[in-house]
Amino acid sequence: MSASLPEPILRFLRETRLAAPDETPRAAALAGGVSSDIWRVDLASGTVCVKGALPRLRVSQVWEAPVERNRYEYEWLRIAGTAAPGCAPRVFAERAGLFAMEYLDLPVWKEQLRQGDAQPEFAAKVGAALAAIHSATAGRSEVAVLFPTDAIFYAIRLEPYLVATGKKHKDIQEILESLVERTAKTKLCLVHGDVSPKNILVSPRGPVFLDAECAWYGDPAFDLAFCLNHLLLKTLWVPSVALRFLQCFDSLKDAYLKNVTWEAPGGVEERTANLLPGLFLARVDGKSPVEYLTLESDKGKVRQFATRFLSHPVPTLAQLKDAWQRSLT
Repeated sequence: MSASLPEPILRFLRETRLAAPDETPRAAALAGGVSSDIWRVDLASGTVCVKGALPRLRVSQVWEAPVERNRYEYEWLRIAGTAAPGCAPRVFAERAGLFAMEYLDLPVWKEQLRQGDAQPEFAAKVGAALAAIHSATAGRSEVAVLFPTDAIFYAIRLEPYLVATGKKHKDIQEILESLVERTAKTKLCLVHGDVSPKNILVSPRGPVFLDAECAWYGDPAFDLAFCLNHLLLKTLWVPSVALRFLQCFDSLKDAYLKNVTWEAPGGVEERTANLLPGLFLARVDGKSPVEYLTLESDKGKVRQFATRFLSHPVPTLAQLKDAWQRSLT
């Protein structure tokens, strides 16, 4: 109902002229956000989505993050949509911790994967689109200056994932901290920071990336590792189609590496292969564990695999994938 729309959002829509001065649009809160309030708003001019960042995330552990990340998400969507047309919703306005974007009624990739619908062809489109964004923004100082987000990226990615996990695994804490240090100082291109199947819509043309509030000018290996990590984890979620998830892993990885232009593909692949086991472990023992791994046997398998490859890193993603596939049999 229209009465449910908070006054600050209504004021934002009117001040940005998305809504008429006397318009009181219908609205509905959208579910699924742990880090933001998200609203669907039916305006006279069409339907939009309005998003506002929360200062404290909706997770079990205390996890706070600066609300100004909302502005950087808006900028990521704007720039990415130009770099790879169709890969991000169109954005309309941003002000005071809120922004409005195109509302898209499309299926979510995570839900398709949950149902066992794992298409390597779509995964390849994800890899190619991600590489296109990285390539288009690599080495561009005018883009880098728009994202002074090192502190935000540390607060909502490096600390809750790698630093927090290291505190629970003292034997590999130094290794995880070295990954944090290397990732933080690698400044190559515009990074999304949360390339997860839950943040990817499936359109007929290819992927549409959402939730770029971790946007950062840094290491593209983080995006690639973050997404591939989910495809490995989901073999435990829907084991009946584990092979298809691994095929998606290969397709995404191959399409991405084929389109790397800003450095030798082997360089970004090795950093990704080093980082992925840390993110793998973080989704069990970090501040944001995946909700679908509930069996202690599955968690143990993740811990064993991750600690092995953190202690003895490998240079290629194929080595990681092949080892994980063997562990499933």
